[in-house]
Amino acid sequence: MSTYLYGGHVQANGIRQHYLRYGGSTGERAGRDAVIIIPGITSPAVTWGFVGEQFGRHFDTYVLDVRGRGLSEAAEGMDYSLDAQAADVIEFAKALGLKRYAIVGHSMGGRIGARAARSHPEGLTRLVMVDPPVSGPGRRAYPSKLPWYVDSMAMARKGCTAEDMRAFCPTWTEEQLQLRAQWLHTCHEPAILASFEGFHTDDVHADFPQIQVPVMLMVAERGDVIRAEDIAEIQSLIPGVTVARVANAGHMIPWDNEAGFYAAFGDFLGVRIA
Repeated sequence: MSTYLYGGHVQANGIRQHYLRYGGSTGERAGRDAVIIIPGITSPAVTWGFVGEQFGRHFDTYVLDVRGRGLSEAAEGMDYSLDAQAADVIEFAKALGLKRYAIVGHSMGGRIGARAARSHPEGLTRLVMVDPPVSGPGRRAYPSKLPWYVDSMAMARKGCTAEDMRAFCPTWTEEQLQLRAQWLHTCHEPAILASFEGFHTDDVHADFPQIQVPVMLMVAERGDVIRAEDIAEIQSLIPGVTVARVANAGHMIPWDNEAGFYAAFGDFLGVRIA
């Protein structure tokens, strides 16, 4: 089955939202449920294209540029809060007329998905949170430090090579580094600063008990974002949550163990991806 890609824009929640769509021809997409993939804090949609291609074999798949990233709208003074980002996703699905869709959010995207799911949007069927930061008021800090983001973005704005980017992502392949070097400059620094601050001021744990759709928590076994005690707390807040651990993977799970990432979904989304 062929996979098919095109990029598009939609006006939703008062801003221009850009997305990449995968999933074969119109006929092949007919009758399929949709999946909205929400990347992390400095990951434009295009950097998740390889995941979109795989998901597109099974679902009508949309990879979203979060506001302030990629080709979505960015502006001084724009609201870059978690609430605004969550509302973007809900209104994005409405604008495209998605009747049934799941959210798969990585890192910051997982927090966006949880905040969106707490309002019980029509059409949302499932939520997958992939290694979401569990920092927040009174909790331990997110393990990645702000200079890692700020310094790499500054380098990208001046123009950089894949080899320059290797200092920040030493385990990535040449192709992965090149893509990040090309697109990181599209991340609007005020958006990144606001999101990073939100990692420590937004209480996503208060969102978890209000989610009514089935939830999967995917955890990187080599990462330090989610620890055993965090899993136990989330299990207490979301009864019946499915927990999947991916071996040989750090926080950027599909970059480290792509096959393990797909396998971890099992049949949670209704179709096995791997």
